Amino acid sequence: MNKAGERLYNGLVKENPTFVLMLGMCPTLAVTTSAVNGLGMGLTTTVVLALSNMIIALLRNIIPDRVRIPGFIVIIASFVTAVQLLLEAYIPSLNKSLGVYIPLIVVNCIILGRAESYAYSNPVVPSFFDGLGMGLGFTFALTCIGVVRELLGAGQIFGLDVLPGSVEPIRIFGQAPGAFFVLAALVALQNYIKARRKEKGKSYEKIGSGCSEDCMNCKDSKGCTKRFYDENASKEKTGEEGR
Repeated sequence: MNKAGERLYNGLVKENPTFVLMLGMCPTLAVTTSAVNGLGMGLTTTVVLALSNMIIALLRNIIPDRVRIPGFIVIIASFVTAVQLLLEAYIPSLNKSLGVYIPLIVVNCIILGRAESYAYSNPVVPSFFDGLGMGLGFTFALTCIGVVRELLGAGQIFGLDVLPGSVEPIRIFGQAPGAFFVLAALVALQNYIKARRKEKGKSYEKIGSGCSEDCMNCKDSKGCTKRFYDENASKEKTGEEGR
């Protein structure tokens, strides 16, 4: 599998930010009252994630190490502002439904995490596809949760009536506790599928976020942060020896 395809696959399946890494729980639980909201939030995050990854990878040799996090936030905030203005202009109903969760994309741990762990140390094209894969994985997860909650809580899918009128919807699925129930059920289903595939010799337990190591079973207490500084210290030492 080529590098771009590998990053797409990892984001959608192996490193799904919602079902595997359990990141971005705030918008996941808050906006998925309907499939449209879940899809809209996911695609909005995907655009910001892919483009910010691409720009950060492009500028990785220019952004100073000590101010990289503020630099990441400035880049991400620029794309979030542009996306919000486009939604307000062309899809005002979705912009109103998502509300404050669109500006909060700026501090979404998925976006900052990919910028720090992958885009800042990899070329532009793989970084773009890493962001795209993670974004599509996030979109898939939010849409699945939204479909289940809307179906059980309102008897609809994407605003279309599905259940007959004689069936009374379970209103709790349209409220906050329903998000936890649906997320737990979908994660349990995913774990069941993984267990069955593991029995057949196919395991998804190793999660490598661009450093070729197993992030889930990382025994380094400082993780990627330590690796980042070790790499930069090595580069500085090599530069001093060259002089």
